[in-house]
Amino acid sequence: MSAPPIPPAAVSPEPRARAKINVRTLRTDRWWLTPLLTVLGLVAWVAYATVRAFMQKYYWVDDYHYLTPFYSPCVSNGCVPEAAHFGRVLPDVWFIPYAALSLPFLLLFRLTCYYYRKAYYRSFWLSPPACAVSEPHTKYTGETRFPLLGQNLHRYAFYAAFLISLINTFDALAAFRSGDGFGFGLGNVILLANVVALWAYTLSCHSCRHIVGGRLKHFSKHPVRYRAWTFVSRLNGKHQELAWLTLGTLAFTDFYVMAISAGWFSDLRFVG
Repeated sequence: MSAPPIPPAAVSPEPRARAKINVRTLRTDRWWLTPLLTVLGLVAWVAYATVRAFMQKYYWVDDYHYLTPFYSPCVSNGCVPEAAHFGRVLPDVWFIPYAALSLPFLLLFRLTCYYYRKAYYRSFWLSPPACAVSEPHTKYTGETRFPLLGQNLHRYAFYAAFLISLINTFDALAAFRSGDGFGFGLGNVILLANVVALWAYTLSCHSCRHIVGGRLKHFSKHPVRYRAWTFVSRLNGKHQELAWLTLGTLAFTDFYVMAISAGWFSDLRFVG
């Protein structure tokens, strides 16, 4: 039995041409606000982090063993011995940050992060700046050419970020030692909160989600990995929020440790 004929009205004689719009967009809302705020936020954070990374002081509080995450692990010969938990191997020169072994990997992890790629593609490169807004570029090549080809390193940057999160956890736990005994203060709360936020952001990574649950054909045969994948998937839905949250916790934690180390005010102590 043959198929019924298609009504003439349903057949388009030729494909419709795209609408010719001379203006960049017909949107009347403030679509430019989000890209603008993203630029301002990222520029401000990078400026602060760069200054602090090369300041090479006010990073350690000896009384309470507070170490700022911007200097962890502190592996320069310029680090005070008490802050160098993993040895001192780098020369003490002004142009090498004290945490030079970790900072490049953390920068790579953030630069290649799926959310941050969206953020700076839209905000700095305007590719595109917002939905239904044309971009100024004449052609699109995606991530197939240098330097964007390096975005494929995200999986390996995740491994490094995972290890550095372990180091940050060690620093936060080591800070509970005040003198020769146990100590607990507001700085400990801030360091712990920052570590929890960093773990949430790191584990919410798309690469982590694929590592945990990828290449599985039957979740029922792998209940442990399925539970882990479900947990990571919930975090992954908040990846954008966690990305910005950790920028805030990192800067705030560093500023607090710097303020205590510089003697601007005293740490609020609960025990010890």
